[in-house]
Amino acid sequence: MRAKITYFALAAVLVVYFVLAGSRGYFLIREGTVLTVTFGVAVLILPAIGVWFLWHTTQFARKADALSAKLEAEGGLPVDDLVRTPSGRIDRDSADEVFARRRAETEDAPDDWRSWFRLAIAYYDARDTPRARKAMQRAIALHEGR
Repeated sequence: MRAKITYFALAAVLVVYFVLAGSRGYFLIREGTVLTVTFGVAVLILPAIGVWFLWHTTQFARKADALSAKLEAEGGLPVDDLVRTPSGRIDRDSADEVFARRRAETEDAPDDWRSWFRLAIAYYDARDTPRARKAMQRAIALHEGR
C-alpha cells in the first residue's frame, strides 16, 4: 500500500510539472516570434513525452496488479520463502535457486501467463529489474491473448 501511495504522490507531482511546463510552452508560442515559437514547441515536447511515459507506466502497473489479484484468487502466487540477510535483503543464492525453478517452469509452459508472472517475480527477487519487466509484459500479453 505504501508503494501505491508513493507512486500516486509522485505521479501527481509530475502532472503539476507537466502543466507548468506546458503553460510556459504555450506562453512562448503566443509571443509569436520565430525564436519563441521554436522554444515553445520544444518545451511542449517534454511534457508530452512525460505524459506518454506516465500513462504507459500506470497501465503496466494496473495490469500487473490485476494479474496478481487473479493469481492470488487462484492460489497460485509464489510463496516468499527466500532466505534473507540480517538486514532483510534477499540472499542471492536463494533467489538464484528459485529463479532456476521458475525458468524451468516457464520453459515447460511457455504459453501460460501464470508461469511468466512467477518468472517476473523471480527476476525481480534476483535484482534483474529489466528482465522482470519484460517477463511481466509477456505475462500481460499472454493473458490478454496477444
